[in-house]
Amino acid sequence: MKVANGYEYIAILEGIAPRKYAMEGDPIGLQIGDLARKVRKIMFTLDVLENVVDEAIEKGVDMIIAHHPLLFRPLKKIDFGTPEGRIVKKLIKHDIIVYAAHTNLDIANGGVNDAIGELLGLDDTEIIVPTYTETYSKIAVYTPDFAEEKIRLALVNNGAGRFSDRYSECTFSVEGTGRFLPHDGANPTIGKPGDLETVQEVKIEAIFPHSEMDRIVKAVKLSHPYEVPVIDIYPIENVTSKMGLGRIGNLPKAIDLKAFIGFVKEKLSIENVRVIGDTNRAVRKVGIIGGDGNKFIHDVKRAGADVYITGDIYYHTGHDLMAIDLPTIDAGHYIEKVMKASLLKQFDEASQVHGYEVDFIVSERNTNPFTFY
Repeated sequence: MKVANGYEYIAILEGIAPRKYAMEGDPIGLQIGDLARKVRKIMFTLDVLENVVDEAIEKGVDMIIAHHPLLFRPLKKIDFGTPEGRIVKKLIKHDIIVYAAHTNLDIANGGVNDAIGELLGLDDTEIIVPTYTETYSKIAVYTPDFAEEKIRLALVNNGAGRFSDRYSECTFSVEGTGRFLPHDGANPTIGKPGDLETVQEVKIEAIFPHSEMDRIVKAVKLSHPYEVPVIDIYPIENVTSKMGLGRIGNLPKAIDLKAFIGFVKEKLSIENVRVIGDTNRAVRKVGIIGGDGNKFIHDVKRAGADVYITGDIYYHTGHDLMAIDLPTIDAGHYIEKVMKASLLKQFDEASQVHGYEVDFIVSERNTNPFTFY
């Protein structure tokens, strides 16, 4: 077992919710601390309030991974007499790392909106608001046949060969004959300078997200037996993938809105919701945007939702929802708390694969500012 540092856990988070998915201007990433330090206990939280920091101190936490950034707005000064200043002081004093994954976690597959959809049992989910398009390329690596498996693993273990969430490790190999003439100063793995060499080789091909090219090429070069490996990269114009905010999917069968409201409250562990629309109408196609979903109501309507689940609906937006006939359940911003258990599960699985010695916990503090009577 290995005690990993903060950078190694952020690599896990990057695999779940890459930074490139975040909306422009979102202050994600490292908020406080030194990622080079060893981490033995990580706590997942929705918000980084003072009661959460006190909990982390009590439980000996080394690193907090939050959904909502602590430093959402830049601090002009750190006054220990203010709530923000006290939080910063406590975190620095107890050497606790704080890292935030906000809109990138909203958008990512397996992120906040997917976690809500999974709890509600939605099928055939799709994104509602496209925000990021990934282009793809194909890599072709020529290698002597004895190194074929090593090169294949270098490709697939670094993100090549994945096609959607349903297929991974997709590669194609073809055998052929390679020829090369080493010159003076060369240090060939096979043959010697001045002699034309003929080698049985394999060409291995795989597609990959173009944004991952540098990492994949570096991994192949480190694994390749040749002094100068031949690596071809081709753009692919007919393969793209889209990521975005929100999810829309189907319930197993239609249900009236009144019954669905009770179902939502039970599955999301909430006591109260605000509702817009006729509670007697049947609903099946459900749109979800965790957090503040006010500005996306027309996107959800165009997507064909029978009902919309979100939070923080404004009074006049409620009128707009009535006008476009989109029944809405305002379940509050706090439903995003589902990210705590979801991240814990994904981190636990990844850390076992890597052999990391670590404890994962979720914050037990209630950070919902609202109390209902």
